[in-house]
Amino acid sequence: MPHESPGSPHTGTPLLEMRGISKTFPGVRALNDVRLSVYPGEVHSLMGENGAGKSTLMKILSGAYQADAGGQILIDGQPVTIDGPLAARSLGVAVIYQELSLAPNLSVAENIYAGRELRRGRLVDRAGMERGCLDVLTRLGAAFKPHTLVGDLSIAERQLVEIARAVHAKARILVMDEPTTPLSSRETDRLFELVRQLRAEGIAIIYISHRMAEIYELSDRVSVLRDGAYVGTLMRDELSAESLVRMMVGRDISGFYKKEHAPYDPGHVVLSVRDIADDNRVRGCSLDLHAGEVLGIAGLVGAGRTELARLIFGAEERKRGEVSMHGKPLKLRTPRDAIDAGLVYLTEDRKGQGLFLDMSVRDNINVAVAGRDAKAGVMDIARGNARARDAIAALSIRVPNARVNAGALSGGNQQKVLLSRLLETRPHVLILDEPTRGVDIGAKSEIYRIINDLARSGVGVIVISSELPEVIGVADRVLVMREGEIAGELGGHSGKPISQEGIIELATGSRAALDQAA
Repeated sequence: MPHESPGSPHTGTPLLEMRGISKTFPGVRALNDVRLSVYPGEVHSLMGENGAGKSTLMKILSGAYQADAGGQILIDGQPVTIDGPLAARSLGVAVIYQELSLAPNLSVAENIYAGRELRRGRLVDRAGMERGCLDVLTRLGAAFKPHTLVGDLSIAERQLVEIARAVHAKARILVMDEPTTPLSSRETDRLFELVRQLRAEGIAIIYISHRMAEIYELSDRVSVLRDGAYVGTLMRDELSAESLVRMMVGRDISGFYKKEHAPYDPGHVVLSVRDIADDNRVRGCSLDLHAGEVLGIAGLVGAGRTELARLIFGAEERKRGEVSMHGKPLKLRTPRDAIDAGLVYLTEDRKGQGLFLDMSVRDNINVAVAGRDAKAGVMDIARGNARARDAIAALSIRVPNARVNAGALSGGNQQKVLLSRLLETRPHVLILDEPTRGVDIGAKSEIYRIINDLARSGVGVIVISSELPEVIGVADRVLVMREGEIAGELGGHSGKPISQEGIIELATGSRAALDQAA
């Protein structure tokens, strides 16, 4: 049952109340009867797994989405209608997203006044805007000038411009979505000082973060969403890793996932990665993958999971490190080199980087191996047709015929077409990045079957997924990444069971945060 912790230090009317908020997208219930209350001068953290509904709820508050009928938003106790971003801004709501929304070719002052420009007749009064924002920049401790181009600022300084814009527009409710992701430790400390300053000025701050240390340091209260529903709210003195993890997870996944392949051979390493790094998002990662093993890689958004996969595959340039297959070092200058060596990668962006949407299913399946069929430079069309028919049958791809364009298929069938293409290369190692994202439950089950079949045949499979039950359900071992490094291992010979609590503790550093707090 949802619960509100007793003994809140806040009295009177909340500055913001969201009551009974639901949101349905085609075939998906993203939010179900969610509530949230925030008081002036409060840092109210919002937590939950990836996909729990945090961003959807904040997009409703910001006017980017409209809630389903029946919900209600109140500011100062009065019902309000937020039918767009302008309405949200007029009510004092400002959101600072992970992807900053500044114009780099404009000055700091022009960005702060964006949509509210001062004018002298028909001309924009740039000098007036520079004078008008100087006070707020000084108040926030900015070292740059109002006339400085935003494109010349660091990420931390650009974030300060976003905060200055909100404060200058007299925002009373400030949403900060994973604000420390791109920041250094020193920049993070400065941001925390700003958050405390804004709280002291009476601004209500909704703070979204996966990092437990930040939650402990800043929060007055923490509310948790799980699977689009409100779970409960904890006061600052009730916070613990155990209580938050228990609220964030709590799903029974028994019976849906089955490891039907035999245990892998720990003596047969098919892929070895040593100290691989790009010195940016990946900082010295090492791993071994065994033949017939399903190795899960978990971690929060921005932890470096995809970047690690692309470095291994040769899609990004590595600054150091070595990739070996069957004990022999690989020189991977391009993804083609990796494919030729038996290493293939299923991208998380199947539409942007994977499929050719305007090409037929047949051509998508055959594109990676077409040269294998060619005779004297002429394609063997009959062989290509047979390969497509076999793949459609083997992976249960629902398509009227192989001539249909891939763009016309459902997400699940598109994913299986892309898998078919990779499997035709006869890989030794298959890296799957978010393999079931955006697919229905039936397609998920079939993809899990394919993963099991591959492992059973001796292929080494790496599964990167943001869905913790999925990682736990399919993987023999799990490596957890945090901030570009492998934070720990669960399962295998680690002596630690694979669990949602264990993954979250490693991904967020919650145990270290607790030890530090103690």
